[in-house]
Amino acid sequence: MTSIDALVRLCPPPSEAPPAVDWAETERALGVPLPDDYKRLVEAYGSGVFDETVWLLAPDPDRPDHDLLAQRAERDEILESLWDIGEERPEELEEPGARVVPWAFEEGSGAFLYWLVRPGSHPDTWPVLYNEGRGPLWERHGPGCAAFLHAVLTGTADTAYFGCLYEVRKPAAHRFEAVAAALGE
Repeated sequence: MTSIDALVRLCPPPSEAPPAVDWAETERALGVPLPDDYKRLVEAYGSGVFDETVWLLAPDPDRPDHDLLAQRAERDEILESLWDIGEERPEELEEPGARVVPWAFEEGSGAFLYWLVRPGSHPDTWPVLYNEGRGPLWERHGPGCAAFLHAVLTGTADTAYFGCLYEVRKPAAHRFEAVAAALGE
C-alpha cells in the first residue's frame, strides 16, 4: 500500500473530484518537477485542509493564499528578507542551487511545510522541511508529503509540532475539507 492509499483510507477525499491540474504548466512555472505523491495528493483532494490543521496548497490562481505558485513566490520573498536581516538560514540551503518550495501550511501558526529541493535530486527523494513560521526553527523529515501527512494525522510523526491536533482537537475520525467548504464559500 502506498502512502497515498493509506492517507485515503484514513481520511477520505471529497466525493467531488477537484479541478484538473495542468502539471506541465505548473512545473514550468515553478522551474522544477514536482513529486509524484504530491500530484496524486492534489488529484485526490485538491486544495483544502486536513483536520482543520494542515492546509494543502494546490495550483489555484483564484485563491492566492492556497495557490502553490503564489505561495512559493511569497515564501521566497519572506524567507529572503528574514535571512537578509540575520535570521539563521537552514544549513541544507547553503548548498549552491538548493532551495525550498512550500506545499502546505499549518492553520493559525504561520508555519509552512516545504520540500528541500537540491540540484540533481529526484523530486520523490526531496525531504520535507517544517518551518515554525514565527521563529527560526526548522525540522527535517523524510521524503514524501503524503507519508508525512499520514504520520501527522496518526500522531506518529517525529515532530515537536502539530500538538494541537491531539491535545485539543483529538479527532476520532479524520476529515478533509476542500478550500471552498472550509472557507464557507
